[in-house]
Amino acid sequence: MFYQIYPQSYADSNGDGVGDLPGLLDRLDYLQWLGVNTVWLNPCFVSEFGDAGYDVADYLTIAPRYGTNEDFERLVDAARSRGIRIMLDLVAGHTSHLHEWFKRSADDATDDRYIWSDSVHAPVRNWIPSPGRRPGYYLANFYPIQPALNYGYARMNPAEPWRQPVDAPGPRANRAALREIMAYWFDRGVSGFRVDMAYSLVKDDPDRSATAALWGEMREWIDRSYPDRALLVEWGDPKTSVPAGIHVDFFLHFVGRALRSLWDNSQGSHAAAWGTDPCYFAPEGEGSMKEFLAAWREADTVIDGSGYIALPTANHDFSRLACGTRTRDMVAPAFAFLLTWPTLPVIYYGDEIGMRFVPGLPDKEGSALNDESRQGSRTPMQWDGTANAGFSAAPSNLLYLPIDPDRDRPTVAAQRDDPGSLLSQVRRLIALRKAHPQLGASGSVDVLNTGYPFVYTRGGTHLVVANPRREAASFDASGLAADGGLELRGVEVRGVTIVGRELRAEPFSYGVFELGGAS
Repeated sequence: MFYQIYPQSYADSNGDGVGDLPGLLDRLDYLQWLGVNTVWLNPCFVSEFGDAGYDVADYLTIAPRYGTNEDFERLVDAARSRGIRIMLDLVAGHTSHLHEWFKRSADDATDDRYIWSDSVHAPVRNWIPSPGRRPGYYLANFYPIQPALNYGYARMNPAEPWRQPVDAPGPRANRAALREIMAYWFDRGVSGFRVDMAYSLVKDDPDRSATAALWGEMREWIDRSYPDRALLVEWGDPKTSVPAGIHVDFFLHFVGRALRSLWDNSQGSHAAAWGTDPCYFAPEGEGSMKEFLAAWREADTVIDGSGYIALPTANHDFSRLACGTRTRDMVAPAFAFLLTWPTLPVIYYGDEIGMRFVPGLPDKEGSALNDESRQGSRTPMQWDGTANAGFSAAPSNLLYLPIDPDRDRPTVAAQRDDPGSLLSQVRRLIALRKAHPQLGASGSVDVLNTGYPFVYTRGGTHLVVANPRREAASFDASGLAADGGLELRGVEVRGVTIVGRELRAEPFSYGVFELGGAS
């Protein structure tokens, strides 16, 4: 049960307006109560924060704004005592321009840890003039402050003689550095890494085979030296990454339509190139589950039990479930699906209470990338009804990002003791998934209806119904009926009823039922 935390926005312990590790430690009891057993932290290493920490200047030191290495080790120990594992975010493809590795490379023409050329190439905007004594230009991955590490090229090109093969000294040194970084934090109790841009390390690698070989090498080392650790990666193609040796890969918003066909209503952090095709979990009820199911079945067949597909509610780059016309009162069916489907669920902090994508915020630490306003998904966690929603004691003008100004904004405190709240529903669904392995990532699934409502069985023991649209929907369940009618026992039901052999789902409803004769 993954839970992603954007550390600068979760809990501020010292009143400077920025979340920190001691603040997170103080909230571990909440995560334990919710049922989370694995936390993924966005980058919290030393950085100038030109890209919110994805510009790392020192991989082995916690950024002072978050605390110290000792604070982190205390967090890991306290989390483990509550049955919670901590995963860090490994920015493997580039460093900050302030990293000592890059400073040395910019002054030494024999240093091949980064990608250098004597001239500019396409895309021109990614080639940045050398800031040091070394002549020429370096390749940047996103912003100019993020020089790309050299893991080699899968294909050589006579017109670009500066390309190096994957077994050249520079790429070999960078692979060794990755192992050193991971070992440092593994030795301090970290359970694994979410790897940023894992698909992109080897350049000009059209089928990703060279990149897959790199991660296969890393997996062999992890299995040999740290066999109880795991890699969760930003690749977006589980059918390629997991067979290569990755433990878990996401369906991602920027890779294909699998995830966007579920959640993307084109009203939040949305690239124009993605188009405006409807998604399934939306009040308009114009979407279909078919795109997601096709991608999931293809990946699941190839993976064949060797790893897992992760399915997130949102993330720091993509809109929250509560976004635009899809309000928090409409998202419970999405959680019912997420927590009963055979993937690994990832809840983005605050989604469990229905925090919304907040439009119109200013850019913060590089959050406005191209036409995507990612800051709308990065606002502070809403804990209670006190000042700054309990996130920080700082003056509001010093907060990392503004608190959602909506007077009706949801909070943990308002929902925790309300059995009908979204938070309580999510908590019960998590507990249900844990209590019944058939509802987990490895149980079988049989889809009965891909329209509205979405209907499927899990493990031959449970039936799940989800209707995320604003109109009622029904399903003829005669195929499940015995002579006397449907034998179903409601386990977690919100607005779904059984009339004869028909399942009737009210707007924004869901139901998890135990099938007759199942235990």
